[in-house]
Amino acid sequence: MAFVVVLIHMSVLLFSGLALIVYMSTLFVCALIFKNNGMADIGYGIGFLVFIYATALQAPTLFLFQYVLLALVTVWGVRLAVRIFAKNKGKSEDFRYKNWREQWGKTFVVRSFFQIYLLQGSIIALVASPIVLALIFGTGDSLALLFFCGVLLWCIGFFFETVGDYQLDAFIHNPQNKGGIMMSGLWSYTRHPNYFGESMIWFGITFASIAVTPVALFGIISPLLITFLLLKVSGVPLLEKRWEGNAQWEKYKNRTSVFIPLPQKKSKQ
Repeated sequence: MAFVVVLIHMSVLLFSGLALIVYMSTLFVCALIFKNNGMADIGYGIGFLVFIYATALQAPTLFLFQYVLLALVTVWGVRLAVRIFAKNKGKSEDFRYKNWREQWGKTFVVRSFFQIYLLQGSIIALVASPIVLALIFGTGDSLALLFFCGVLLWCIGFFFETVGDYQLDAFIHNPQNKGGIMMSGLWSYTRHPNYFGESMIWFGITFASIAVTPVALFGIISPLLITFLLLKVSGVPLLEKRWEGNAQWEKYKNRTSVFIPLPQKKSKQ
């Protein structure tokens, strides 16, 4: 009997994984047509929805807390996709993809598929693992206090991510700020409020998922991975490298926390 249950769970994950692969492959084809790998960024948030809804559709019964988890990821994913689409609309390919296009040369198409789209799909699957486990193994018995603590973390994260993005966009769209550095609002407490928010969102979703089922504890890799990527790989390092040597940036950098919101350090006289 236990073997049959394992097979059922494996088939659910297989179906969801195949749905995600099809989705990422479709994004790849669109990127080839429009000659813009920015499709990967626009489609990132929706990729989570494809993966978790493919899982939810196979669940025999969903309970209240599982629906709340679905709602939290949906709000996050749709907002992110709309924001990135609006940000990239009418613009050329992002500098990261342009550099790779030049560096990879004749192998660009193949490497794009594996190193951008399939890799991103793998990251989506890992980051979404807590909620997927909660959808598969969740029952009506949940730890309400831990769940609401998780939702509170999600709300804090969503605030920092949304407000941080809004403040940055408003700053960039003001012609008077051309070439300047955003240092006010939430950006006076952390150099990357949107990245801090993203990390908190996934810590919140993970804790809320663990409240639904202890099995989701295996998904603790989710917030750890996303935080590592933001701090050490594709987030902070890439963005801050562009400002190296800028006197205004160096001054801002020395007095402002890189990630966790903190009061600014006083300038040395």
